[in-house]
Amino acid sequence: MSMLSRTAPPIRAAIDIGTSKVCCFIARPEDGGGLRAVGIGHNVSRGIEAGAIVDMEAAGESVARAVQTAEQMAGERIDEVVVSVVTGRPSSQTLAVEVAVGGHQIGERDMRRILGHSRIATESPDRIVLHSLPVGYSIDGTNGIRDPRGMIADRLGVNVHLITAAAGPLRNLDGCVARCHLDVAAHAVSPYASALAVLVEDEIELGVTVIDMGAGTTSAAVFVDGACVHTDVVPIGGMHVTNDIARVLSTPSAHADRMKILFGSAVTSRDDDREVIDVPTLGESQPGGINHVPRSLLVSIIRPRVEETLEILRGRLEAAGVHRAAGRRLVLTGGACQLLGARELAGQLFGKQVRIGKPLWLKGLSEANGGPAFATCAGLLRYAARSNDDAMLAPWVAQASLLERMGRIGQWFKENF
Repeated sequence: MSMLSRTAPPIRAAIDIGTSKVCCFIARPEDGGGLRAVGIGHNVSRGIEAGAIVDMEAAGESVARAVQTAEQMAGERIDEVVVSVVTGRPSSQTLAVEVAVGGHQIGERDMRRILGHSRIATESPDRIVLHSLPVGYSIDGTNGIRDPRGMIADRLGVNVHLITAAAGPLRNLDGCVARCHLDVAAHAVSPYASALAVLVEDEIELGVTVIDMGAGTTSAAVFVDGACVHTDVVPIGGMHVTNDIARVLSTPSAHADRMKILFGSAVTSRDDDREVIDVPTLGESQPGGINHVPRSLLVSIIRPRVEETLEILRGRLEAAGVHRAAGRRLVLTGGACQLLGARELAGQLFGKQVRIGKPLWLKGLSEANGGPAFATCAGLLRYAARSNDDAMLAPWVAQASLLERMGRIGQWFKENF
């Protein structure tokens, strides 16, 4: 039985498979509500680029080590997990669906049926529906309905935000998890999961944009009037900044990353020219193989890449028509948002009020694993715990798909015999 369909699961588990690290959280429901993390494991990623599996064996080992660490800490064995997705070119679209309800009181079955229809309408062998998120309902042509349950109507309509991803990369992701003898209970696109972890209810209602700055990707989720209306992923992240530093300064990648963390900034300051940084030269092992560069040079390498990434994302949100609709709140999360000056630069480029987002509601996290870098994994657990999760639609979708196929077969017989 799927973890998301149990009435009272003893534990829930999530895996965030990222470009720089693989993270596994195991949580247990508390009596007073909410979840408490009881097992945490993370390991350096191998065989993973921009969230996509490029070496199945290496990626499987990275996932297995993170899971094993979390299981040992929790004293539990897990058999299924919710997995984050940034691979497969995730895309958003809004679809309007309407069904007849026959003048009776709208119930849970009608809600599942109409969302199931939206999934069927986008069925494709090449793409898989990750989320079917209602944006707004209508009854008998009256729009602006938040929750139609209990109302009486002849026709029920809904605008659904559908998030899909390419089937091939998702199957590789599932295959990697399967190598660890785990079943994938559900997928969640990373920016949506991160948003669930870091946002407060008022932000979701008033409108907000969440930007998850990861090592291999930068992604966004936009919320308007209490609903997620758009997501997007740009395949550029903090690791690209590190690579730029390594190339320009001819220094090892490990040292370039260390320089970025300790001395890097996305904005300039008056003291940049006076501060000097030691830069080991690539391939040199002697003490003389160290260059001395002003901090201003490091900043001049970092800022253009971060600025370019955020401008690309802003342009895509503007093209989708959601940049202004989300209001003036912007929340940055993900490991790369901890770069000095990232918050200020994002505020300038997006023209919004910016804060750094950390997991807000998951209990049991320490300072070391409660920062922005762990937002996606924490959000996956909240996604799993939501009572109206997409997995509730699975029985209806399967049944409706079968009925629709049978209907097409019947139509073929009518036309040919």
